[in-house]
Amino acid sequence: MPLLIVATLLWALSFGLIKQQLAGLDPNLVAWARLALALPLLLPFLRWRELSLWPGRPWRQALWLVLIGAVQYGLMYTGYLASFRYAAAHQVALFTVTTPLYVCLVHDAWARRFDPRNLLLAGLAVVGAAVLQPRVWDVGAAWLGFALVQASCLCFAFGQVAYRQMRRRALAVRDHAVFAWLYLGGLLVCTLTVSATGGWGGLATLGAGQVWTLLYLGVVASGLGFFLWNRGAVTVTPGALAVLNNLKIPLAVAAALTIFGEQADLRRLALGGGLMLLAATLATRRGP
Repeated sequence: MPLLIVATLLWALSFGLIKQQLAGLDPNLVAWARLALALPLLLPFLRWRELSLWPGRPWRQALWLVLIGAVQYGLMYTGYLASFRYAAAHQVALFTVTTPLYVCLVHDAWARRFDPRNLLLAGLAVVGAAVLQPRVWDVGAAWLGFALVQASCLCFAFGQVAYRQMRRRALAVRDHAVFAWLYLGGLLVCTLTVSATGGWGGLATLGAGQVWTLLYLGVVASGLGFFLWNRGAVTVTPGALAVLNNLKIPLAVAAALTIFGEQADLRRLALGGGLMLLAATLATRRGP
């Protein structure tokens, strides 16, 4: 659990930094830069022989790790960073409150069981999101931002659950010796998306503040934060993992409103965020 808490603290400033410093950049390029900076952090520790600790051929384990990273980091970043075009940083942070719900759903799917209560709670989370929408927002943009965050939350939930399930089949595996495979998978996805959108030109326009922001987000928030998070996910119960996914929200919202000076209707913030938090909390009471 301490590893999850440390990772959360590293992420708390990310929402505000992205909105304030990187708003004009192609989100696909930002995602690529974060993972391109994260990969070298753990690449020196990569060991092929570590893959033999899992049952089956090592190349299959490597491929599965790359796939997990492609979803948890590559696809997640694609939706998450694009959402900042349609929502304020504190709203994006609150929209991630549904991640525990997706952790429960993914665990249910893995265990081949179905709990209809989760669908009702998902509806409650959507109601909370509706309350959060300011009347001055364009309805299409507001819901597009919410939908992008939900897609990214689902990808992040899948990745952490999949890595946890895989690691618990070989507890002797050292996380730092295999984790670069995940960043490689995410980087491959982001490389394809930037190439498809022609966003490489944005690298030439980066200012000094944006470079420093990307260094923090890539090396610290992504490189160190994601490693600590997935490592911690292996050591806690599924229910605790689901609940701890929401620890970053109050910290991120507080940072966006105080450090980065965003404005918010506090009544809407309390009511809408409370409904979403209630949905996520109820989803984890039984534990996935």
